[in-house]
Amino acid sequence: MAKLILNRLSKDFGTGKPAVDDVSLTIRDGGFLALLGPSGCGKTTVLRMIAGFEQPSDGSILLGERVLADAGSMVPPERRNMAMVFQSYALWPHMTVADNAGYPLKVRGISGERYRSKVAAALAAVRLENYANRRPSELSGGQRQRVALARCLVTEPDVVLLDEPLANLDRHLRQEMEETFREFHISSGATMIYVTHDQSEAMALATDVAVMSQGKLLQVAPPAELYARPEGRLVGSLVGQGAIVSLALPQQDNRELDWSILAPAFAKGKGVSPTGDILVRPQDVVQDADGIRCRVTSSLYEGERYALRLTLPDGQSLRAYSRDAANVGDFIPVAIRAAWRL
Repeated sequence: MAKLILNRLSKDFGTGKPAVDDVSLTIRDGGFLALLGPSGCGKTTVLRMIAGFEQPSDGSILLGERVLADAGSMVPPERRNMAMVFQSYALWPHMTVADNAGYPLKVRGISGERYRSKVAAALAAVRLENYANRRPSELSGGQRQRVALARCLVTEPDVVLLDEPLANLDRHLRQEMEETFREFHISSGATMIYVTHDQSEAMALATDVAVMSQGKLLQVAPPAELYARPEGRLVGSLVGQGAIVSLALPQQDNRELDWSILAPAFAKGKGVSPTGDILVRPQDVVQDADGIRCRVTSSLYEGERYALRLTLPDGQSLRAYSRDAANVGDFIPVAIRAAWRL
């Protein structure tokens, strides 16, 4: 297998505004990339171009040194050795689980013992070997999703494409399927590209996350780095819980800020033109008798803790966690242990 390369990829449907605008990405062999962004940001269009369902208006797609598509030519989907899992599962209702899983093999002319062994191995990999003779209508949503995964695994694809595959499942099944996807990635060794608007899914599953907005690629990084060091307000607001606050900050190269830097900036109060935005995570907001006096504007009990929304003296908001109950209208002094300059 080889790395998948998107080289200045663009797609314009004739609306005057490209759906995908100059996106460059390299997905390493065996990697798990999540394309994350709000609806309409272009992530599904990128996936469809990789799959061969759409042709780029500009740029190119390569698998290793093989050009899969550019503005002038395109390798058809069936010759790309890729598999796609759709949100709707796309199972044949009249076929058994085994027949659905083995359908791509039949299309390729594989039959006999080789066919049966490949189907059995694929079903075993997703723990459905005891459901081989059932119909999709007899399965739960999570089991149908596993059939779709088995259908991918059976062809031993180089690349697996997943288009919001958990969108139709309830929370319990989503968590269960996340574990199945992780197992599938390890067992198959395939490169996986996962489209989602749910940042928790992206962070839990992927080895790398690519954030998109309005057709453009904003940042690509491993989940931990993306969470700790987002680039710009939009990425900061999309990834994880937090609040973005504008402050008059000292000019310095270091973007990781602690309370010794933040306290003087907050103390300046209103009337100072903000020179920068900072991202503050709720776990970094702590009660401190010498801190900033904030008003509690909402308090939500989450079982182990309370999730608070606080209003700073200048009207800006913070999020915080507390083990103790807090009432709306209370005033709490807080300090910020760490923040990230956007």
